[in-house]
Amino acid sequence: MWEDQIDTSEFSFKTQNYLQISEEEFLDLYDAQPSFGMFRDNYFITGVPTNKDINKQTADVKYQISVSQRLIKSRLPFRTSLLLTYTQKSFWDIYENSSPFADNNYNPGITLIRPVLINQQLKGGVALSLEHESNGLDSIYSRSWNFITLSGVYFYNANISLQGKIWAGVLGDENKDLFRYRGFGLLALNYRSYNDNFWASLVLNPSKKFNVVNTIVELNFKPIPSSNQYLFLQWYNGYGENLYDYNQYTSMVRFGLCIKPAMRNFY
Repeated sequence: MWEDQIDTSEFSFKTQNYLQISEEEFLDLYDAQPSFGMFRDNYFITGVPTNKDINKQTADVKYQISVSQRLIKSRLPFRTSLLLTYTQKSFWDIYENSSPFADNNYNPGITLIRPVLINQQLKGGVALSLEHESNGLDSIYSRSWNFITLSGVYFYNANISLQGKIWAGVLGDENKDLFRYRGFGLLALNYRSYNDNFWASLVLNPSKKFNVVNTIVELNFKPIPSSNQYLFLQWYNGYGENLYDYNQYTSMVRFGLCIKPAMRNFY
């Protein structure tokens, strides 16, 4: 979240000393950036299942829109900054007659973030969020929960980052067993090439009893070096990909375009 909005062209990334800069300088740079920007990856992908017959009922389009607005600069207690965030993830049965949407997941939130600098090196950051997620439907079709997340990212070097995230919350009446399938957290490992043309990510999300590990594998390739648009391949395997069918097993491979925050993934 911090790197996404900062011009890092003046720094060298070809050493393990990642972003050599004092905390005060970093916060000044961050606060000087535009307050509105991308929060998570924004993408549009289409694909097919790997565990069932491929036809116009099982192929689909998935897209994500994710933005943030900085409400208060990094002058809150503990040098934190306050963000208003919004992420929408949609599943579109575009190949069926009338092309209906299978599910839309709306995820607004408010987030406190803080970078972590050690010996004048940016080593990561922490974020505390209050969020809501729902599919916007009512009655027996409603799926929703209100939750708190605590996440942290560690930059091993310019190429490798590790993210951990845990959550707890109050579940809606129609999805009381959501934690059984989505568990209470995730672990993500990201690799980025030095020239920023290639990204690879592995996300592991254990279920409540750790008998299933929901898995996401993502590969990104930038065909035009000066652009932030990537060719994007994603494989989702497990439960809870969307809210409406959170208790149904999914194995989908999709391909399309992704517009990424400047330097890394954030889940």
